[in-house]
Amino acid sequence: MGTIVCQDCNSTISTFHDEKVTTLYGKCTNCGCHNEKIEKRS
Repeated sequence: MGTIVCQDCNSTISTFHDEKVTTLYGKCTNCGCHNEKIEKRS
């Protein structure tokens, strides 16, 4: 079982089936944390 977690807000984005227990990090689009980081850079 694997889990994909947002690296900014730590919310679970998705799960997938795997032989090992795995955690992958990505960016979610639901909470807007990705958009806030882009706005802070500008």
